[in-house]
Amino acid sequence: MFGADPLSFACVFIALYAAHEVGDQWVQTHHQACGKGRPGWSGALLCAAHVATLTATKAAALALVAGVLQLPLTGWAVVAGLAVDAASHYWADRRVTLAALARAVGKAEYYALGAPRAGHDDNVCAGTGSFHLDQAWHKGWLLVAALICCLGVNA
Repeated sequence: MFGADPLSFACVFIALYAAHEVGDQWVQTHHQACGKGRPGWSGALLCAAHVATLTATKAAALALVAGVLQLPLTGWAVVAGLAVDAASHYWADRRVTLAALARAVGKAEYYALGAPRAGHDDNVCAGTGSFHLDQAWHKGWLLVAALICCLGVNA
């Protein structure tokens, strides 16, 4: 049976969530954001660079929170949780993968919502459907990552 300290889980999830916002919106470069979905090696490398800086941001946040709050996290679990999160983030940020998933589950119209069209600037203020589905995907995987990070931390 798995078991973990619920307080540690809550602290880890909050740290990952906050670091996700910082890493995905502030740390990511404009070049990475615009190019990570390109086909081929150039897009793959830009996406990998983005995921590396994002993961470093999350690791720093976890180290800070675990240190200040004296959370009894284990190194192997944190590495595993961050690895799962990084892999899921890279998968979605290559863009064609998430777009294909959206089509497969009937969300293609939502995915395309607000996307610029030739000759039109109809991008909605709150962002595009693809952005919202992307962020929902990432935040769902943060839950999984937080659970993995807390494996071995008993209540």
